Parts: sequence; structure tokens; C-alpha cells
Amino acid sequence: MVSTDDQEIAQTAKEHGAEVPFLRSSNTSGDYAATVEVLLEVLTNYEKLGKYFTDACCIYPTAPFITAEKLENAMKLLDDPDTEAVVPVTAFSFPPLRGMYIREEKLFYHHPEYVNVRSQDIETMYHDCGQFYCFKPQILKCKKKLITEHTKAVIVPESEVQDIDTLQDWVIAEMKYQCMLSKQQKQ
Repeated sequence: MVSTDDQEIAQTAKEHGAEVPFLRSSNTSGDYAATVEVLLEVLTNYEKLGKYFTDACCIYPTAPFITAEKLENAMKLLDDPDTEAVVPVTAFSFPPLRGMYIREEKLFYHHPEYVNVRSQDIETMYHDCGQFYCFKPQILKCKKKLITEHTKAVIVPESEVQDIDTLQDWVIAEMKYQCMLSKQQKQ
């Protein structure tokens, strides 16, 4: 199903086989609407239609490198009764603990305690890929968050992660896609 507040997007989604059983409210349609708010509204609207789900997956439309295989693997992990959600993550390309900020035109380490630690000796940190979230709706409704203390990660190579918010993002996504095609042709 596609969640949108836009009639044109809804119509296009339906023409391509998606369901749009209801439109988003103005509360969950703005630029600052949080994913959790949108999902809670979707679940509530489905419940009004008498539909309940034990598992669900939210897929972001701005994430071009999602595959059926990634979704299937994530949903299998969600079968574990101790797992409340599954989130794809990728490693930061450089340790964020060595990050800097600029204040009054001067450069400062955010974590000066890591200045003399070799980057390869700093524990790898990950960030959400912004691709999809597999989750148990009942847990989301209770905890009001997608990443809980019982969330599992699916590690995705950085070459398969690209959020598209700008024209530059699109260009980078095209380059990554060409690399992916090249790899597939060599196999």
C-alpha cells in the first residue's frame, strides 16, 4: 500500500498495482512528519477497516537499492519472537568519533579523546540506511518507536545505500547503480 496525501500520487500508485485505501492526514503530510507518526496513522486507519497485522514493513520511496532479497531476509529475522524490528544499516565511511565542527571559523574535534587514536582502531559505527523498517505493529503501537532494545540489524554495503533528496544524490545513485550492474555482469 502507498501512504500519501496527494491524489495524483495515489492515482499513479493505483495504476501500477498498489493499494491506497486512505489518504494521509495533514498531521502526517508535512516536511517534518516523523515515520512513526505516519505508521501509527496507517495502522489505525487499517484497524478502522477491520485489518490487523502481526508484521509490517515500511519502504521508503527515496531508496532505490532495496531488493526483494533484502526485504525477505529482514522479514525472516523478524520471525524471531525476541526481535521487535529489523533495520538495514551501513558503516560510516570514516569514524564519526573523529568528526569535527566549526565554531567562529575555527575547527574543533567533537571528541578530542580520539585525536591520537588510529581510525582503524576505533570501533565501527553504523547508521540507518533510510531504506526500510520491518517491525511488529503491536510493539510500535506500545513503544512509539521503530528502533527498540530488541532491534536487529541487516548490514548493507555502502555501495548499495543512497538516499535521494537532491539532484546530486540522484547522480551518485546513478553511478552506484552502474557499478552494481557492472558487478552483476561479471558474475
